[in-house]
Amino acid sequence: MRSAEFKFSPRPCDIYESRVRPFVKEKTAVLVVDVQNWTMERGNLPLSDYFYEEANKRVVPNIKSILNCARECEIEVVFTVIENFTKDGRDRSLDYKVSNFFVPKGSHDAKVIDEFKRREDEMVIPKTSSSLFNSTNFEYLMRNIGIDTIIVTGFLTDQCIAATICDGADRGFWMICVNDACGTSTRERHINALNAFK
Repeated sequence: MRSAEFKFSPRPCDIYESRVRPFVKEKTAVLVVDVQNWTMERGNLPLSDYFYEEANKRVVPNIKSILNCARECEIEVVFTVIENFTKDGRDRSLDYKVSNFFVPKGSHDAKVIDEFKRREDEMVIPKTSSSLFNSTNFEYLMRNIGIDTIIVTGFLTDQCIAATICDGADRGFWMICVNDACGTSTRERHINALNAFK
């Protein structure tokens, strides 16, 4: 395949006009997925140099900008991290067990990266599955707060981001993927995932 075939091309006009809508800050949350020490420190996951270059040069700086804007506008900020609920990890999804994703509860690996300067009242929700909706009470929390729109950032575009976006949309949330604030192991996988969201 030629690289041009992987180019992300937003629609000049969305074929589903009902998808194009302004969001209301009081009903909106910014979600940061799996940008934690375990993901960002080399050697924990079988990720390419491309991933780490993109994460450090593009994704993390863009998420920081989004967080600054959200905080200034008083938009809800939520982080989710891969983290076991149990010491032995028996609660993890089958996928996480097979993939050997083991992040001890309360460990350094489970912490949101310091660069984001997480505020005390910003939620951090541990998850043990690809989709945040499958292993947490995230939906319940968002409904209680009155959130109907979720702006999604983080890792990996074609895995946890994709699963969370699809599950959220199926549950009636407006899901927005910020394409330059997400990343995965290769450019092609990132672009293919983004094109699937159109």
